Amino acid sequence: MKISIVGAGAMGSLFGGLLAESGNDVTLIDVNDAHIDAIRADGLRLATDGSDRHVKLRICRPEEATDVPDLLVVFTKTLHTRAALSGVRHLIGPDVHLLSLQNGLGNVETISEFVDAERVLIGVTTWPADLAGPGHVHSHGKGVVRLMAADGIARPIVEHVSEALSTAGLQCTSDATVWAAIWEKVAFNAALNSICAVSGCTVDQLGLTPDGRRLADEVVSEVLSVAQRLGIDVDPDKCRTSVAGAIAQHKGHKPSMLQDVLAGRRTEIESINGAVVSAAGRLDMEVPTTETLLSLVRLVEARAVA
Repeated sequence: MKISIVGAGAMGSLFGGLLAESGNDVTLIDVNDAHIDAIRADGLRLATDGSDRHVKLRICRPEEATDVPDLLVVFTKTLHTRAALSGVRHLIGPDVHLLSLQNGLGNVETISEFVDAERVLIGVTTWPADLAGPGHVHSHGKGVVRLMAADGIARPIVEHVSEALSTAGLQCTSDATVWAAIWEKVAFNAALNSICAVSGCTVDQLGLTPDGRRLADEVVSEVLSVAQRLGIDVDPDKCRTSVAGAIAQHKGHKPSMLQDVLAGRRTEIESINGAVVSAAGRLDMEVPTTETLLSLVRLVEARAVA
C-alpha cells in the first residue's frame, strides 16, 4: 500500500518503520525538523525486541508532501488533529481512507470534517513506543491493533489494512467491537494519566497509598458507566485489572499527560476526561471524580502558560 502517516512521533514512527520494512510505500509527515533531518540523514533507527536497525523511508513536512496515498494514518495528539489534516488537505483525494489510532474520543468526528464517513477507519493499539531522540524509536514488548470502519459496516478496505499491518508484525485484527476497546482505553488513560498529571506521581507511585488505587478505580467506574449508558459493551473488571497491573508493573513510568505537564505543553485532557464529562452531561449523569481531575489538569495547564 501507499501509506502516509501524519504525526511521526513515537507511535507514528514505529508503525511507519515496520510498514516500510514489510514492503509498503511509506511517507512520514511531521513538523519536528530535528527528527526529519535525522531520518533523512541516517534512516529511522528502530530498536525493538528483535533487533536495533536503521530503516530507510521518506519523511517530510506537510507542505512538502505531494504523493496522494491509499491510506492516511493519523497519529497526532487529538488536540492537533484538525490542524494536522488541514495541513495535508491536498493529499486527501477522493479514494483515500483515513485511519485514526489516536487516544481519546472525538477523532472520528474531526476526521469526518475532511472525508465522507464511509472512508474513516477507527482503531486502538496497545503497542508501546518511546521516542529516544531525533530519528530514534524504542519499542520493547508486544502489542496488538484492532480496527473497524467507523460506521460499523464491513468493507474490504478494513481487511486490506488489517492484513498490511499484520504483515508488518503489528498483529492487527478487524473487530466490530472496537468501540468497547476505545472506551476501555479512555477509562485507563482517564484514571492513570490525569491522576499522575496532577500529583506528579509515576504510575507505580499511585500504589503508595490506598487512595491512589481508589481514585483510579472510581474513574474507571465512572467512565465505563457512561459507555454502558451509551450501549457499549465494555468490561469494567478487565479494565480495573489492567489499571491495577499497570500500577504494579510500570515502575518509574511517566504517562504522556505527566510528560506534557512537566514540559509545559497542552495535554490531551479534553479528549479524555473532558469528552467523558461532556458525554455524561448529555446523558444527565454525574462523574464527580473524573470531572474534578479534569478541572485540576486544566488548572495545571493554565499555570504553565500564565
